[in-house]
Amino acid sequence: MWVQPVLLGLMVIVFWFFMIRPQMKKQKELRKFRENLKTGDNVVTIGGLHGKILEIRDTTVLFQSEGAKLVVDKAAISQSFEAPVK
Repeated sequence: MWVQPVLLGLMVIVFWFFMIRPQMKKQKELRKFRENLKTGDNVVTIGGLHGKILEIRDTTVLFQSEGAKLVVDKAAISQSFEAPVK
């Protein structure tokens, strides 16, 4: 009779360690990355645009990509990248 609640509890714990905890860790690292952005960084947006940060505002970022200047939300910045050597 007590086996079912114990098994259910174990399933919740396993789900927590293999699904929820890694996702929370990934979100924390991404938030820290976005907080530490600075001008001159080369970044990629979630839409796949590559560019160099020109200005950082409260919630937006002005960056340049192939001569075009774009304003995107900070939440749209997904990662940094190494600029190609010309």
